[in-house]
Amino acid sequence: MDNYIVSARKYRPATFRSVVGQKALTSTLKNAITSDRLAQAYLFCGPRGVGKTSCARIFAKTINCLNPTADGEACCECENCKAIERGTSMNVVELDAASNNSVDDIRGITDQVQTPPQGGKYRVFIIDEVHMLSSAAFNAFLKTLEEPPKYVIFILATTEKHKVLPTILSRCQTYDFRRITIEDMVEQMQYIGQQEGIKTDPHGLEVIARKADGAMRDALSIFDQVAASSRGNITYESAIENLNVLDYDYYFRLVDMFRTGDISSALLLYRDVRAKGFDSLFFLNGLADHVRNLMVAADPRTAELLETSKDVAERYTKQATSLPLQWYYAAMKVLNDGDVQYRTATNKQFLVELVLIRLSQLLKPATPPFDLVDCDFPLGDITDAARVAAPSQSTPQTVAHRESLSERSDKSDRSNGSDRSEAPRIRKRSVSGFRLNDNSVQEKVAQYAEQRKEHRERVDLEAFTRAWLAYQQANQQQHILTSAMRNSDPRQTGEEAFLAMVGHPAEVQAFELAMPQLMAFLRQQLRNDFLTLRVEIDPTRAVSKQLPPQEFLKECVEKNPALGELLRKLQAELA
Repeated sequence: MDNYIVSARKYRPATFRSVVGQKALTSTLKNAITSDRLAQAYLFCGPRGVGKTSCARIFAKTINCLNPTADGEACCECENCKAIERGTSMNVVELDAASNNSVDDIRGITDQVQTPPQGGKYRVFIIDEVHMLSSAAFNAFLKTLEEPPKYVIFILATTEKHKVLPTILSRCQTYDFRRITIEDMVEQMQYIGQQEGIKTDPHGLEVIARKADGAMRDALSIFDQVAASSRGNITYESAIENLNVLDYDYYFRLVDMFRTGDISSALLLYRDVRAKGFDSLFFLNGLADHVRNLMVAADPRTAELLETSKDVAERYTKQATSLPLQWYYAAMKVLNDGDVQYRTATNKQFLVELVLIRLSQLLKPATPPFDLVDCDFPLGDITDAARVAAPSQSTPQTVAHRESLSERSDKSDRSNGSDRSEAPRIRKRSVSGFRLNDNSVQEKVAQYAEQRKEHRERVDLEAFTRAWLAYQQANQQQHILTSAMRNSDPRQTGEEAFLAMVGHPAEVQAFELAMPQLMAFLRQQLRNDFLTLRVEIDPTRAVSKQLPPQEFLKECVEKNPALGELLRKLQAELA
């Protein structure tokens, strides 16, 4: 009985043609070989499991092949090719820098550099995870890397390019390996399934590819795992069950609930997800990914960013059209806030439920005054203030209740000997520092309601200038800005567009720093939420030349003789 070999090893690419998902890069390497334009050092960088080390071995095999093909591939049949495949060739030396990162390890490499190739043209030194080398090892390697013998080629591989010294990077040709796409991984796993007699379902393979996150080696390891557990029949159900992946159908149903504002169903579905043993943060992140995919699918220009099968992409596109684009932006904000708060939340289940409630209310927000819960005053004050502010909406029961309270209040006053001639009124009580029925609370409710209205009144230059001057008077402590505003020449360039011309870049910077506050003030004063302001430097203004201190002082003395007399009395020198 033959020993079992895992798919990642058994189907490891042996030629450039068989490398998955790196066609552009492998074509460049083949062209370099066929044209005999080989560099002395290469740097292969990219995520794990995308073929860096495999390409390094194929490269070493191809340049030492005794009978290369016309398109720059190794024959895989000659003595050199077979020796490299078996790992017995003296012309290919591999070093794992993750566990061999000392100066002595590098010196062992530099010593072997002096030995010429045996039966081939080149000796190839492959150093994997090169970023793990110590600083001393890097320095010991520099000289050899810069001036190796003509028969030596170094191939450095790393997953963290930013950790490699710039002096090393400058001596290498860099090749960036990209993440393997889901389509490429599914195609490769289908091929392996055919070779191994394993039944495969494209949806199940897509689940495996998503779990692998762009790494072909990880995908093949998961492929073996699911194939073993499902007895050679990989389906969508067996993949999500074995990998503990949440079915995307849950997310499609959830978004339908958000669209209709069905909070109860959303909470019950979340309960079912928790009952299946899924982590709440995993659920939250999966929902965020689903909303992102819907946003991408909503626009045909970005639909190609979807990494999914064609029929699932069509399902995303169909659901995406049922919601306005702004909903996705708001939903992603809510989900991102939930993800940030999850780590510090005491009751994580409650936090996720609150996120689901908010998502369900994006299209059907709470009615006033309950939409003010995020304001800086208590909900109790808001509700009472709203009742007082809108007595016409009172029900007969609330009116009777207030009359009953008034009657009891009058009886109490009469029993205490007080003779009240004014109309009965409800006693005020204090809640969280505010008094119910307080005028200040009513004013806040009215102000908030007024602010929520969209203002777009017509604005002329005269009104804009008045508001412009009013901001200067109210913010005189902002010396640089108010000075810039005085020196500017505001003019109207459109119905709602204005331009301020200044004479120095520092004044432009002063406007940029204060622009949010300035625009909020102008829009409120002029009752137009669509005003725009552009600040530019006036090229016709003469920019004063900044003089050195000594020359500046001399110029001041020339203009002010009294200052010169004072300096002479103080025996001060100008130079």
